[in-house]
Amino acid sequence: MADEGLVDRDLKTGRWSLGPELYLLGATAAHRYDIANQSRAILAYLARTSGESAFLSARRGDETVCVYEEEGSFPLRSHVLHIGIRFPLGVASAGLAILSHLPDNEIDEYFSRVDPERQWGAAHSERSIRDRIESTRRTGYAVNPALLVEGSWGIGAAVFDRTGQPAWALTFTGVETRFKAARRRELGASLLEQAHQLSQRL
Repeated sequence: MADEGLVDRDLKTGRWSLGPELYLLGATAAHRYDIANQSRAILAYLARTSGESAFLSARRGDETVCVYEEEGSFPLRSHVLHIGIRFPLGVASAGLAILSHLPDNEIDEYFSRVDPERQWGAAHSERSIRDRIESTRRTGYAVNPALLVEGSWGIGAAVFDRTGQPAWALTFTGVETRFKAARRRELGASLLEQAHQLSQRL
């Protein structure tokens, strides 16, 4: 692996680290999978017009990982979501938005592999998540009503790749008082509009 540049060894300490070839591989893959550049203006617009913090999360297998964020101007913030954090599909609003747009057979396969309730509690039982999937399919956007942290809400909308698969999600997070019913509809509509624009760019 060292000969191929995949790992590198410090001659002084003897410690191994990732090698330069992995950087090149990552840069090549980023052209296809990293959409942060295309999403920056959209996230900035969402944060500016709503006052809430806006995020981009990417699907990685049975999880989502937050890959980009834009802070809103409202002084009270939810700190549940941050770059690098991972959640199983269906747990946070990003993963729920993505899971809801998968075919039913893929959702069934997901629940045969993953049991979110075991780590995240009864609010994330298969039945509860399936109920939220139905709600998401009706509105187009996913809502997490403070199921991870008390008082912290999230709303998410899926972004689709060139093959029509839900591969990313745009989300808002914020405090409960900012997510009353009428405003949820407003924020959800804004997310759907911008998620559509980003999907079209891709």
